[in-house]
Amino acid sequence: MQTQLKFERQERDENHIQLKVIGDVTIHTSPRMREELKPFFTGSMQEIRVVLDGVDFMDSSGIATLVEGLQWSRLTGGRFILSGLRDNVRDVFALAKLDTVFEIEQFGQGLSGNEESPA
Repeated sequence: MQTQLKFERQERDENHIQLKVIGDVTIHTSPRMREELKPFFTGSMQEIRVVLDGVDFMDSSGIATLVEGLQWSRLTGGRFILSGLRDNVRDVFALAKLDTVFEIEQFGQGLSGNEESPA
């Protein structure tokens, strides 16, 4: 289990951002993910895509952080998209019935507009 998170940002313009998360999201690392996400929730941000194909494990604190992100985006009127969930992370969302609450793309459109393929 990784104890450190890495983030890669890709901006199409000032209104669309993609944040790739790499590492395990746990009670120890989720505050860092929250701090990475929080600045994006402004009235001008129309779309935030969180790419999770680099996440092998996510506990309830990581899910809570993403729920908070979804709430922020709804308050600011933007889209909050989760993309590339691995099966074990997707299963947690399905078990909690959050797969019906979040907009989830398995291999969705990235900011480049090109279809992403499975790893």
